[in-house]
Amino acid sequence: METAKTKKRIVVIDDDEKHLLAVKDLLEDEGYEVIIHKNGFGATNVVKEHQPDLVLLDLNMPALSGDRLSKLLLTNSGRRNLPILFYSSNDEDSLRKAVADYGVAGYICKGDIFNLRKKVARYIEA
Repeated sequence: METAKTKKRIVVIDDDEKHLLAVKDLLEDEGYEVIIHKNGFGATNVVKEHQPDLVLLDLNMPALSGDRLSKLLLTNSGRRNLPILFYSSNDEDSLRKAVADYGVAGYICKGDIFNLRKKVARYIEA
């Protein structure tokens, strides 16, 4: 059995608390250590503190949107190669554009549990 030190760590940033808890449960069931954060403010400190293997980031958050936050995370986390996935209910065309515009690793559409599991596993093992 994996210990907390050997588990891959994921930080999930989203302003929807119910969604945060559902994603946390799902990913913990997959064997990951999951840290959740409820908005963009303070997220860079959470990422610096926990040094995750992957960040799932909602695009549509009030005050500090995920696209703006992604730039801050990439420049202020001390890890320019930090894998960030936008995790949003936006349509796929706008998500593809956001990935290209902001230089994050990729995206996952909210509600697609199969792709959430699959893409998280792919990016976290890369």
